[in-house]
Amino acid sequence: MRLDKFLKVSRLIKRRTLAKQVADQGRVTINGLEAKASSKLKEGDELAIQFGQKIVTVRVNELKDSTKKEDATNMYTIISENTINS
Repeated sequence: MRLDKFLKVSRLIKRRTLAKQVADQGRVTINGLEAKASSKLKEGDELAIQFGQKIVTVRVNELKDSTKKEDATNMYTIISENTINS
């Protein structure tokens, strides 16, 4: 599954266009490597996403083309949330 679609379906980012922008700005890594919106994800991958001054690291549990709001959090597990000190 594409990175931008996963971010939208899992509701980590609300819109796919925003997910594409975030990825293309270099604010997402997959297993430590910088990712593009079109990067392919698989179960078990670790994503690090920079939201402003915070970096959220999650592990991909499952990939689904669509999901209900209640089930979206089952697609990933939050590993850590760190604040960036400027």
